[in-house]
Amino acid sequence: MMILHRTLAVAASTAALLFVATPTSHAALDNQLALVDGKDRTLTIQQWDTFLNGVAPLDHNRLTREWFHSGRAKYVVDGPGSDDFAGKVELGYQIGFPWSLGVGIKFSYTTPNILFDKALINRPQIITPNLFPGVSVSADLGNGPGVQEVATFAVSVSGRTGVVTVSNAHGTVTGAAGGVLLRPFARLISKSGDSVTTYGDSWNMS
Repeated sequence: MMILHRTLAVAASTAALLFVATPTSHAALDNQLALVDGKDRTLTIQQWDTFLNGVAPLDHNRLTREWFHSGRAKYVVDGPGSDDFAGKVELGYQIGFPWSLGVGIKFSYTTPNILFDKALINRPQIITPNLFPGVSVSADLGNGPGVQEVATFAVSVSGRTGVVTVSNAHGTVTGAAGGVLLRPFARLISKSGDSVTTYGDSWNMS
């Protein structure tokens, strides 16, 4: 029996902003989840204003799905020692596909340019010119059907609250036979290893 092998590829690139000051307004809270960690602090992670805009793929390939992602992830820490909290926020997707024409999933990603400037006490500023080198990640995970979770990037955070904003992050899936579902997630991980993850609704990229 001969098995056809090609490649299912997932690619994403993102521009992100990190704010430690509490945001002034919110349009819509999409989902949230809270956890009490080992230090008796309540860790809450939320997704706001999530929007995935599926577009016609530039390569005109019927096996390609292309989209742009905008939204915000906010974390809040309450309880003893919450001002001393340190950890990271991860953003990413669960990717579901009914069948792939290939040996697996290949994921590639370029780290966003981020600078958190603590010099201004009341309102930290963001500067984004070529600060971090690009980082790529790849994995081969076999043919579908299946669901794969991919973290697109992680941002170090500290303090009681903060927000990561993504505007028009670009993603593609190539080699998937059938529809592709994307479920965006945000994850808060403390320095000691406690973590809480909130998952959004699925977005159909068919």
